[in-house]
Amino acid sequence: MPKIDLDNIKPRSGTIYPEIHHKEMEGRSSLRFSDAAGLTQFGANITILEPGAKSSLRHWHENQDEFVMVISGTATLLDDHGETELSAGECAAFPAGDANGHTIVNKSSGEVRFLAVGARTPTEVGWYSDLDMKVTIDEGGYAFTRKDGSPYPGDDT
Repeated sequence: MPKIDLDNIKPRSGTIYPEIHHKEMEGRSSLRFSDAAGLTQFGANITILEPGAKSSLRHWHENQDEFVMVISGTATLLDDHGETELSAGECAAFPAGDANGHTIVNKSSGEVRFLAVGARTPTEVGWYSDLDMKVTIDEGGYAFTRKDGSPYPGDDT
């Protein structure tokens, strides 16, 4: 049956980032309903941010588009242009190759939920705007390095 029962999807927390960034990602979880439905061409998740939490380290993708729509609460988009408040029903899009690093943070006192949809390409390179870090994704998984390709400190993956 195509209907996805969100009540049967357990929230997922944690991060694939190197260990030294794990604490920064506390208070974030997601409901990965594209995985639950067996979708392979794009990811679709509901990201849940507790007060003070952020969705990711500020980043951009070379090959993957991203789209977000706030479902509940008031989120703050941080990108190269500054801060933009996003309320329930408002959207933001991040085209592949646009080097405008972005993240969503919760500066409010209540929970924020947003739908995040992104492409799933077989390979990808992501860049972290505020760090000397990049991620390379291929059939072997995720590899975090410095932007010049040298080892990233604290990467135990």
